[in-house]
Amino acid sequence: MNNKFLNALFALLTGVLLHVTANAQVKKKEFNIVPFLNAFNVSWNTPGPTSMQSMPTGNGDIGLNVWVEPNGDLCFFIGKTDAWGAAAATEKNSWIKDGGVLMKLGKVRVSVSPNPMAQQGSPFRQILKLHNSEILVKEGTGADAVQLRVWVDANHPVIRVESKSVKPVSVKVTLDNWRVGGGDTILPKQANKITWYHQNPDYADQHLHGIVFGGIIKGKGLVTRDDTTLETTKAVNDLLVSVYPLTTKNLTSDQWSAKLNGEITGIDALPLEQQRLAHQQWWSKFWLRSWIFVNGDDVAKTTTQGYLLQRYITACAGRGAYPIKFNGSIFVVDNPQFKANERAPAIAIDADYREWGGQYWLQNTRPMYWPRLMAGDFDEMLPLFKMYLDMLPGNKAQVERYYHHGGCYFQETSPFWGGLPYMGPEVEENWTGHYFTPILELSMMMLDYYEYTGDKKFARETLLPIASAGVEFFDKHFGRDAGGKLLLDPDNSIEMFWKVHNPAPDIAGLHAVVARLMTLPPDLTDEKSRENWKRFYGELPDLPVGEKDGKQVLLPYTGPQTVKGRNLENPELYAVYPFRLYGLGKPDLQLAINTFNARGFKDKGCWVQDPIQAAMLGLTDVARTYVTFNLARKEPTLKFPAFWATGHDYAPDEDNGGNGENGLQEMLMQIDGKKIILLPAWPKEWGNTEFKLNAPYNTTVQGRIVNGKLTDLVVTPVSRKTDVVDLSKQSK
Repeated sequence: MNNKFLNALFALLTGVLLHVTANAQVKKKEFNIVPFLNAFNVSWNTPGPTSMQSMPTGNGDIGLNVWVEPNGDLCFFIGKTDAWGAAAATEKNSWIKDGGVLMKLGKVRVSVSPNPMAQQGSPFRQILKLHNSEILVKEGTGADAVQLRVWVDANHPVIRVESKSVKPVSVKVTLDNWRVGGGDTILPKQANKITWYHQNPDYADQHLHGIVFGGIIKGKGLVTRDDTTLETTKAVNDLLVSVYPLTTKNLTSDQWSAKLNGEITGIDALPLEQQRLAHQQWWSKFWLRSWIFVNGDDVAKTTTQGYLLQRYITACAGRGAYPIKFNGSIFVVDNPQFKANERAPAIAIDADYREWGGQYWLQNTRPMYWPRLMAGDFDEMLPLFKMYLDMLPGNKAQVERYYHHGGCYFQETSPFWGGLPYMGPEVEENWTGHYFTPILELSMMMLDYYEYTGDKKFARETLLPIASAGVEFFDKHFGRDAGGKLLLDPDNSIEMFWKVHNPAPDIAGLHAVVARLMTLPPDLTDEKSRENWKRFYGELPDLPVGEKDGKQVLLPYTGPQTVKGRNLENPELYAVYPFRLYGLGKPDLQLAINTFNARGFKDKGCWVQDPIQAAMLGLTDVARTYVTFNLARKEPTLKFPAFWATGHDYAPDEDNGGNGENGLQEMLMQIDGKKIILLPAWPKEWGNTEFKLNAPYNTTVQGRIVNGKLTDLVVTPVSRKTDVVDLSKQSK
C-alpha cells in the first residue's frame, strides 16, 4: 500500500471513531428530566383565601400571581417588567419617587356557576406544573367537576385561562381595578371585551412620562355585561379566556389601543394548539439547559426544591424589557397587615407597593444574575446588560460635565434610566455617594458572559463600551501616590466604610477586570487600548493586607482601620467574590480563608455573600449551612415555598434564592480560566446527585454523583474534558 492510501484509510477510521464516540456521548447524555421535575411540582389541597397564598407563573415579561378564593373563584394579579408608573407627587422617599413604581396591570377574576365548591369539603387541587409552566386548578367532583388551566404563552404576550367541565357551566370574567380615578381608565361600551389602561400623570419624571400600560380581555362566547365584566351567553363545557397585556412609550392612549388590537389579530391568527405546543417546547428546552437534583434526606430535597423554584421564578420574569427587581420581582402581593418595622402599626397595602422602591441596587440585583451563567440562562442576562448600556451615554456626559474627564460609572442605587449626582471629594459622605464599584462588577459579569457564549457582537457592542468606560473613569478620576500608584481617595468601601483610602472592592475589581481585558483577542481590541490597559494595570495598588489574631488577613481599605462601619458587609472578601482573585487552586488560599474566618459579619440569607464565598474557598460545611438556609427561607406570611423571606429587602425577596442558587452551583463546579473544577465543596451527605451545568467556551458538563464519587461524566465538546479536575478523587 502507498502512503497516500494509508493516510486516507487512517483518516476514514479516525472519522468513524470520532462519530462513534460522539454518538456514545449523545446516548449517555440522554436524561429524562420530566419525572425529576414532576417530583417538585407544587400542589395544594386548600384554596387561598388571598393573594398571599398565590402561585407564580409567567413568560419572562408577564407574570401572574394565581390563587383561588374559598368560593371557587380563580383570581390572578398581572405584573409586567415594564409597567412603570409614577409615585404620588407627595411621596417623600426619594428613592421611591425618583425610581418609579413597578405596578400591577390589574387583577382578573374568573367565576364558574354553578359553583363546584359550593358544598363544604368539596375536593380542590391547585398544581404548578413546572415542565410545561402551567397552573392547573381542579374543583369539585364527579358531574360537578371543573378544571381551570392557566398559562402565559412563552412566545407571545398573552395569558390563557382554559376551563373544562363535565357538565355545561356559565363563566363570568371580571376586571378588578383598584386604581380607577388614580391614573387608570376603563374604556366604556367595548364590544365583547374589556379594555383598560394606566397612563402616567403630568407630574411624572420625564423618563416615566408617556408610558401607557394595560390590556384587553376577551374570549369566544363571552359577551359584555358591563365595562368590567364579560359572561357566557349560555352554559358551556369548555371556554378560552385570553388576556393581552401591552406597555408602550410615547404613544397616545388611542395609539396604544390600536397597537394592541393589531397584536391581538396576529396572535389570534395562530391555532391555539400550535401555540400551546410551542409554549411547552420552549419550557422543555429551558429545563434541559441545566439541572441539579440532590437526592438524600429532607434537607437535600428542600435544597433541590428551592434551587428549581428560584430558577423557575427568575425565568418567569427574566426576559422582559427591564431586569428583575430584587424587592419582589413582578410577584408582590397585597398585605393587609404590613408593618414598616416592629414598632409600627399594621396597615393594609396593595400589590403596587414594595419597600426600597423602584430603583435598582446593583448589590441586590446581582444575586439573580450570576447564577444564570452556569444555568445556561444567557437570554435572561440581556435585559440587565441592556439597561446599563442604555445608561452609558447620559452617565458619561455627566462625568464629563462634573469632573471634566472621560469615562463613566454607575451608581449603586439608580433608576432604570441612570443618572449621577455630583460627588466630588468635598461632598459629604453617605451610603452610596462615593461608591464606584458597580461598573467593575458588571464588567466582570459581562466578561464571563462573553467567555461562556463566545458572542463577539456582544463583546464589541456592550462589554467593551461599558468596561472601557469604567476603567477610564478610575484612571482619570483618581490621582497617583508618591510611588506612582493609583490613589483611590475618597472612595467608599461599598456601603460599609465611607470615603476611605484605597478600598479593597475597587482594587480587586480593577485587578480582575483590567487583567481580563488585556487577554481579549486582538480582533476585539485595538493596540492603543491594550497598551493603555497594560500601563494602567502596572499602576494599580496591591490589596490591603493586615493581621488579626496573629494571622494575615485582607483588609477592607488601606491604612489604620478606624473608620466607622455603617452596614453589615465584609468588603475585604470582594477579592473572593465577585472578583475571584482568591480561591481553590489560586495563590494565597490560606490568606483568603483566614479573612473569611475573621469576617465581622456572619449573617445568613438575603444579599449576604457568604454561601458563595465559602464554596469558592472549599469550605464545604459552611457553604452547605448557608446554602441550605437560603433555599429553605420561605416568607412565613406567604404560601409559595420559594417566595423568600423579606430579610433586608421585601417579600418575595429575590436575593435569598439567587445567592442560594449561586452557592449551590459553586459547591458543585468552579471555573478558573479554562479549568473546570468539579465537587470543590460538595458534602458527603449529598452523595447521590444528577447534574448538568454550563461552563465557558460553550461547554456543558453533565454527570452523576454516586456515593460521593463522580460518574457518567459527559463534557461537550469532548475536547474540554481534559480541562476537568475531579476533586472527588482526592481524599478530603
